[in-house]
Amino acid sequence: MANNPPGQVFPNKARVAILAELDKEKKRLMQTQSMHSIGARPNLKVFRDNAEQQHIAAQQKAALQHAHTHSSGFFITQDSSFGNLILPVIPRLEPES
Repeated sequence: MANNPPGQVFPNKARVAILAELDKEKKRLMQTQSMHSIGARPNLKVFRDNAEQQHIAAQQKAALQHAHTHSSGFFITQDSSFGNLILPVIPRLEPES
């Protein structure tokens, strides 16, 4: 295999042997991966998402406290498509009759 120039087609026996070896390696890797996912180790993505949510919640709380301290308005925490951590709330006033 090492003495074959680039672009040369491997003989059928060599190709079958390579494909069988690749298939065996693929099965071994999939089995190893499934054993790791079954273990007690938590999924890294779930852990990262949870940490990010806690960080955002802490930021929202800090922003809300700051807004209530330095403003006379009303604010709520709500997810926003624009990345706002808190949104101002305009109270509804009953019309005077």
